[in-house]
Amino acid sequence: MSISIDTSQASESFKNDLEHFLNEWENDSLYIKVHTSGSTGKPKEMLVEKQRMRNSARITCDFLQLKAEDTALLCMPLDFIAGKMIIVRALERSMNLIAVTPSSHPLRELGQSIQFAAMVPLQVFHTLEDDEETKRLKQIERLIIGGGAIDKALEEKLHTFPHAVYSTYGMTETLSHIALRRLSGKEASDHYIPFPSVHLSLSDEQTLVIDAPLVAKEAVHTNDIATIYPDGSFTISGRRDNIICSGGIKIQIEEVERKLRSDISSNFAITAVKDAALGEAVVLLIEKTDATNLTNDLFMKSLTKYERPKRILTTQHIPQTPNGKIDRTACRKIAEKLINTKQ
Repeated sequence: MSISIDTSQASESFKNDLEHFLNEWENDSLYIKVHTSGSTGKPKEMLVEKQRMRNSARITCDFLQLKAEDTALLCMPLDFIAGKMIIVRALERSMNLIAVTPSSHPLRELGQSIQFAAMVPLQVFHTLEDDEETKRLKQIERLIIGGGAIDKALEEKLHTFPHAVYSTYGMTETLSHIALRRLSGKEASDHYIPFPSVHLSLSDEQTLVIDAPLVAKEAVHTNDIATIYPDGSFTISGRRDNIICSGGIKIQIEEVERKLRSDISSNFAITAVKDAALGEAVVLLIEKTDATNLTNDLFMKSLTKYERPKRILTTQHIPQTPNGKIDRTACRKIAEKLINTKQ
């Protein structure tokens, strides 16, 4: 199936990536190669069925009521499933596609009307720093945001948008998202709503188990600690492998970061180091530009006594995976190295 693709705003490198994917998609193989994000370890290579990618695309397009001749924006890298799925959705629904080189300001030169776009939170954050780009963002009729946490300040700005804005929940193993959470308008919610073909349950450790036969051959056992509500919606409190056990108290990294996000303007991450007394000690790792603004009063106000960092360490930058998530393994290594250097 052929569609109209505008690559006038794409670099040669991105054009090559796009051409490579289209060639791979149209060849005789029933499978395509994808990579996991690597947010908690080394990225893994997977072979996934093209038909399941088509199923995923149709589910999203049906939910968002996307139709032929709508225009979709591709502004995400094609190294991971999220970017690939934008193309598959355009192909499956015969949408026009505008390819823009992935950057922090994907709408900077955009003049066309867009019905559908997918971005990561960092792209949305930087877009909102510019008035003209903000106008363009508000004109997108259906915007989905995935690949990272959306803080409350950003969510509040998106709440007033005139069109549909969603946070996505999913992973490579589910071929992009299996649930959406409305961020804009009267329908805004703290809960994710799974697609009708998705069945959810909890493991004995209260982590989410996803049964989505149209997109995954087997049930996907996640590391995400979840609460499922009677209406089938759910919330995520954090990852099981992002728990710090300090003095016998379990501390969820994402929850501490959420509490601090409105008070710390620089990039930061919560991590841990080994501690003789506590087992693990909570550490705040922060980029140097904001370190002087931190006081004990900040932690007294925002965090419980167990959540308060025992050490504040500065670094040149917070390491990220290729698709923009905090690299948790690298953060811990940096913290351990900094502490060992000071001793």
